[in-house]
Amino acid sequence: MAHANVWNSRPKSYGKGARQCRVCAHRAGLIRKYNLNICRQCFREYANDIGFHKVKFIDITKEQRRPSFFFFFFLLNVDSHIFTLF
Repeated sequence: MAHANVWNSRPKSYGKGARQCRVCAHRAGLIRKYNLNICRQCFREYANDIGFHKVKFIDITKEQRRPSFFFFFFLLNVDSHIFTLF
């Protein structure tokens, strides 16, 4: 039996060659998280149908922002003429 006949003679049960997209049977760019097994192109197409939705974060304006603790602590040290952060 020649080497060409033996090579890939059995189906793969492990590795990248064993997995494929359940929509288009593509093997690259596979999203396996949550057992989706969908390639990234099909995921973008069917994401809303599956239940994934984009979330928009609200930008906080400068008036609503509070200085962080470290910045506030640094200001206290500057006022007391100690220029360290500790």
